[in-house]
Amino acid sequence: MAGAVPLAASAWAQPKTVPIGIELYSVRNELMKDLNGTVTAVAKLGYEVVEFYSPYFEWSVEQAKNVRKLLDDLGIKCLSTHNGANSISADGLQKAIELNQIIGSKYIIVASPGRVSDLDGWKGLAGRLTTAAEKLRPLGMSTGFHNHQLEWRPVDGQRPMDILAANTPKDVALQLDCGTCVEAGADPVAWINANPGRIKSTHLKDWGAPPKGGYAVAFGEGDVPWGPLIEAAEKTGGVEYHLIEQETAAPGESIAMARRCLENYKKLRAGRG
Repeated sequence: MAGAVPLAASAWAQPKTVPIGIELYSVRNELMKDLNGTVTAVAKLGYEVVEFYSPYFEWSVEQAKNVRKLLDDLGIKCLSTHNGANSISADGLQKAIELNQIIGSKYIIVASPGRVSDLDGWKGLAGRLTTAAEKLRPLGMSTGFHNHQLEWRPVDGQRPMDILAANTPKDVALQLDCGTCVEAGADPVAWINANPGRIKSTHLKDWGAPPKGGYAVAFGEGDVPWGPLIEAAEKTGGVEYHLIEQETAAPGESIAMARRCLENYKKLRAGRG
């Protein structure tokens, strides 16, 4: 596996094993057709955690309760959800809290900043994340931000990710999308080490420069330096769980690709990368 540098022995000096999960966007077509069957399928593959993405926000309370029962029956957890910026707005936050509490999710992660064009816009987003964190903290919950390529590109000489990190409290999670970080030319290990305790969770999404195929490569088969990255995330970043995310698979092959990614991850953890 090209990017799968085996983990150093020191990476295992952890008080507990970090669960491996999947961002369900990876199997989005199947999920839209059959939520129960798809969640069951990824659980049977061995995934311990799932992360629902933005369509969950349209669920009713009853739907959320049914999903929680499914998760409990399967013995897996949902620890975070992906959201648009509206989920931390004054109007949207209470609904997000209700749905996330029902399904057992602790983190309401903003995965899309909305329309932001300048430094003041990014500082405004940081302010909204801070306000949401203050409301969530007494509930034992928090918010966070999930990067894509955009947030690593400087705006007037400053990277949006640095602005968000510097202007939010330490309990606002900086969920690291690894592949987009690498594609944008940023150093994911340096970023983790600069923000100790704040990563909380990762999206283990690989990326391979041409001719490898960009985001079509499976986890461990691209250019992300997985060994050093995962070691830093677990030793310094405060990561609580990892999430495989696979943006691209052949038609009808998303579940098979999820299996392949998990197999590659297990090989990496076993030092057989």
